[in-house]
Parts: sequence; C-alpha cells; structure tokens
Amino acid sequence: MPSTVEPSPTPFTDSRRLLGANPYFGGVGAALETEGIAVDAALLDAWSARIAKARVVLGWPDAAIVALNHASGATLAFAAPLDRLFAATDVNEWAWLASIAEARLDSGFARFNAPAYAAAWDEELAMTTLRALAACEAKPELIALERAAQMHRIALLLDDDALTLGEGNGAQSWPPDALPDAAAIDWSALHDVPLALVTGTNGKTTTVRLLAAMARAHGWRTGYSCTDGLFVDTAQIAAGDYSGPAGARAVLRHPGVQAAILETARGGILRRGLAMQRALTAVVTNLSADHYGAYGVHDLDALARVKLTVARVVDRDGLLVLNADDASLRAHADGLDCAIGWFAFDDRAALLEAHRAQGGATCGVRDGHVRLVFTGIVHDLGLIDTMPLSARGRARYNIANILAASLGAAALGIAPATIAAVLAQFGAAHADNPGRLQHWPLAGVDVWLDYAHNPDGLRGLLQAAGVLHGRGRFGLLLGQAGDRSDADIRALAAIAAAFRPARVVLKDIAGMLRGRASGEVAAILREALLAHGLAADAMEFCSDELAATRALIAWAQAGDTLVLPIHGKPARGQVASLLDRLVAGDWHPQQPLPSD
Repeated sequence: MPSTVEPSPTPFTDSRRLLGANPYFGGVGAALETEGIAVDAALLDAWSARIAKARVVLGWPDAAIVALNHASGATLAFAAPLDRLFAATDVNEWAWLASIAEARLDSGFARFNAPAYAAAWDEELAMTTLRALAACEAKPELIALERAAQMHRIALLLDDDALTLGEGNGAQSWPPDALPDAAAIDWSALHDVPLALVTGTNGKTTTVRLLAAMARAHGWRTGYSCTDGLFVDTAQIAAGDYSGPAGARAVLRHPGVQAAILETARGGILRRGLAMQRALTAVVTNLSADHYGAYGVHDLDALARVKLTVARVVDRDGLLVLNADDASLRAHADGLDCAIGWFAFDDRAALLEAHRAQGGATCGVRDGHVRLVFTGIVHDLGLIDTMPLSARGRARYNIANILAASLGAAALGIAPATIAAVLAQFGAAHADNPGRLQHWPLAGVDVWLDYAHNPDGLRGLLQAAGVLHGRGRFGLLLGQAGDRSDADIRALAAIAAAFRPARVVLKDIAGMLRGRASGEVAAILREALLAHGLAADAMEFCSDELAATRALIAWAQAGDTLVLPIHGKPARGQVASLLDRLVAGDWHPQQPLPSD
C-alpha cells in the first residue's frame, strides 16, 4: 500500500545552474532560493563565508558572491567554473544547509544524508564529498575552449546537448563528451552574427518581429525567437514559447542564420541566465507589474534589475535601447556600463535633448514624424499616423515599439532608409504580426484581436481600439492565466471596467489554468467587475476561447466594437480563421455564424 506520509519540507527551492550572464553577475555559476526560514544578515554572512572556504578547498577562483534578501526569503548565488556547475549547486546547498544547522534553524526540514550530499554536520567530510564531485565533473578541455573563445572573441554556447563555437552560419557544434582540442580548431572559420535582444513587460514579440523584418529587408537571412516559436526569415521551424535561452541557442545554432533577433523573457533570465556573451543591441521596451512573486521578484525595482541583465552582454561598440518614458528604467540607467539610446513619445523630452547634446542616440516623435538621431545625424523615418502598426496613431504602445525597433535596427547597422521603408508597410498584413493588434471590419462591427495579458497591455489595447469613442457598444473577451495572484486578476478587471463595456464574456485559457479550477479566474474577474458597477446580466462565462468569441460576435450589432484578447495559440488560429471566414462570406451582424 503506498505511503501516505508527507515528505519533509526542504529549506531551499530551485537550486540551479546559471549558464550565462544573470541578474547577479556577468558569468556562469549557481543560484538557490531559500524557503521557510527567516533570513537575517548573520545567516547570509555564514553562507557567504562557507562559499569562500569551499572555493579555497576546491581551488576555484575568487569571484562574485551575491546574497539578495527579499520578501519571500533570499536568493543565494555565486560565480563558478564553467566545467563544474553541477558541483557548484552542491556547494551552494551545503553552504546553506550547514549555515542553518549551525544556527539551529534546521529542525523540521528533510535531512540531506552523505554520501549523496555533502554533510551539513561535518565540514571535513563535506569537503571530501565536494572535492570528489568537482573532480568527476571537471573538463579541462572545456576551460581551454572557453579561454580560446574569449581570446578570439567568438561566442561559446553550452547546454546539456552541445557545445557550440560561433553563431549562425559561422558556428560549429560538438557533443559535450567529445570536445575538440582548442589548438586544433580553425578559429578563422568561425564567427558571430549581428544579434539583438528584446526584453521588457509588454511589446517584446511585436518589437522582435519588427526588428526581424528590418533585418530581412537589409538582406540578412534572419532567425528570431519569441513566445510564438522559432523562425528563420518567414518560415516557422518550431512552435511554442521560445523566449528563453533554449530558444536563443536554437536560433544561434541554425546554420543558415546571418542575423538573430531574440525575445528574452524574465523567467529564462532568472532560471538559467542569458545564452550569449555579446549582442550589438539590447532593447528594454517598458516595465510594469507582472509575474511578481517568483525568484525574489516582488516589485518594479527587482524586475528592473532582472530585465537589465541584458546590459551585461551589450558589446563594447553596441547600444542598450531604453524607454525614457519609463521611470524605473530612467532610475536604473546611471549604473549601467554601456552606451544607451533613449526613445520617447516626445522627441523634445528633456532627457532626449540632453542625451543628444552629449552625442547620444535617440528616437522620438516630433511634429507627427518619427525622428531618429544616430551618430549625430538626424533621420526622418516617416509620418507616424501612416504607419500601419500605429493604428492611425492611436496605438501608443506600438508607437513605442516602433521607436525602440528603429534605434535597435540602427545599432545593428541597418540603413535608416531601410528602417523607414519597413515602418511604412509593416502591420498592413495580418501575417506581419499575428495575434497583436489585428483588425477585422465585419459589416459595421470592428473586431480587434491582441495578446494583451496584463493591466497595462489591456489599457493600451482598448485605447488603440478606440472603444470610448466608438459609435456603438463595446464588447470584451476577458480572462487571465491562473498563475497570477487574485490581486493581479482584480487589477485586470478594474482596467476593463474603466472602459465601460456593455458586454463581457469571461473565459478560461486552455493550458494556462496553472493549478486553478475551470471558472475560478473568471469568478474573481466577475466579482471585481460587479464591484466596479458592471451589471450581472452583462456577463457570461465560456470555458473555451473560441466559444467565447462566437458568443460575443453573436451578441454584436452594427456600430459595435469587439476586443478579443486571445492567449492560447491554438485558439488564436481558430479565432483568426473564423474572422477571415466571416469577412470572406460577407457576414452581417445578427446572422447565424458558420459552424466551427
């Protein structure tokens, strides 16, 4: 009969390797998240001292040791040799377990027994175990390759599947257990490719797609990764969320890629660090409250530190592109050690004026035109209201994406005339930016589809759709992923209510319930909407996103505006297909809808 005894809790979670630059330091190492213990300065000092002592015993170089106390515990991280990262996680766990044992805070937690684990109760025995673990993992040939790659300024990409030197069409890969001799490599046959990173809270995927279109127009065969998958030029080579380091490595290992544009999400930065050592440009679109609570990120200040990890890999001749309209980014800019390009809606903003006076790069809107200043030269990129992505100038968040991408493209070496030509047409076709601010006119009903997934994103979408200035009623599809807090879900409902919808269809998001029951998120949204004055009979619930869309379209009348934040990838394709069929079939409001 299976045991019903609950396992003892552990005093840490997410003990992990860091395979690249991360929020704590610029190289590789290990990190651990404490759990269930009140962490004070004395405890952190004890952990840090043990890390330092273990390094001496193991012969590892002195490097960064970082302890970050936060609302849910502490993050404990330290730099370690590239070829001994598994051993580094063992060192980290031992140093923490021994520190809490010394402080007599370990009662009630699981006991980690030797020889599988370094003994928290016997330092001499622990060092014997850690020496053995480090010796088993050591690969001197990997360290030699790392040093040679640094000397030749060639990228090194490493994971459990392969070691790769160079990027794209200048790369070569080997299995981890069959590494070459560094002296035998023809380093002249290897090279990196122009590379851009895009991070932030909202607008990442649109900015990636826009930058990729500019790179293609420049003549490069361009690979890009984003939350929708992996792409080479316009061909999708994999579907799914590839906004982490695994997606970046897949693009950078593709033999046909001549330039790479990589979406870089918060989770991947925290879990594994960045995949690359250098980038010509990195863009941070904006920062807003989202995904709080994991890995010690509880506020905008912590989120800014995570997102600005990308600054660690901006090359010496590269450019970090930041949003001057974002107070958090302005506040963190002073401590960054790389060239910055600022963008803002108002090209005459004081920060942009001052930055240009010092020879810096900027991009903003002046007299209705996008104005790029790069290497001291002013370029008019065109009238913002005529750029399809701007939705006639209403989509302020897309205008910000246009400004950010323009600076990033200039940093990649793309000519301003090419940038302007792409801006003049990108977004006119649904295929340019699927799932982001797509518009279907249906016989007097305006339908907008987007990915808006947090309060700021939803506000921007509703402003772009012009729902407060429409002729008729406003209908909204509303849902949220289950891993958001109840407070975050209510904040989304508050934004929706502020735009006075006449109808709200609440939904589940397939694959994103994340531990909640079907209808649970919708119930929180409904309660919040009622509190903000929405009538109970103005709401209904559909568990399926396509069914919810059909219900809202069936309700619509001529003159109405429907806004559809669709989050599931299969549902997005189904909804777009339905809307295409309605347009092709000359459907009119109140007519029956075609079968699924």
